[in-house]
Amino acid sequence: MTIDYRRGRDDDAEGLITLIEKCYAGYEGCVLDVDNEEPQLRHIKTYFEGLGGEFWVAEKEGNVVGCIGYKPVEGGVEIKHLYVDGDIRRQGLGTTLCDLVEEAAVKRKCEKIVLWTDTRFHEAHSLYERRGFVGKTETRELHDLSKSVEYYYEKTLP
Repeated sequence: MTIDYRRGRDDDAEGLITLIEKCYAGYEGCVLDVDNEEPQLRHIKTYFEGLGGEFWVAEKEGNVVGCIGYKPVEGGVEIKHLYVDGDIRRQGLGTTLCDLVEEAAVKRKCEKIVLWTDTRFHEAHSLYERRGFVGKTETRELHDLSKSVEYYYEKTLP
């Protein structure tokens, strides 16, 4: 399986929306409302550049099969929008995508990487914990259509 990793572009919108809808379909009650809750998906490169962050996509045969971004936060960076197509999970995509953010954080001399993840995304929690993130002690409610409750995770960098 050949996967190409590249910087996200604004014209990735359709592929990103398709990927995230497919990911959400695997979890009861998850709804993607792009226009009201995630409008940045329509202009992902511009959005992350405006935050001072970066965004990457993973492509297989021209289709977006994974993505990740980060934005600066006090003392570090926050992972945003880590998604991997369910048909090809557990093949290293999530690890490679996380590596991109971790490498960027080290270059920026960050002290930590943080993230919030839906309590339903058990596979993602396992990935983060294998990578040295500590969490599940703090939660927040988003009051969105999916009625999301998220766990906080943090990893201290050397």
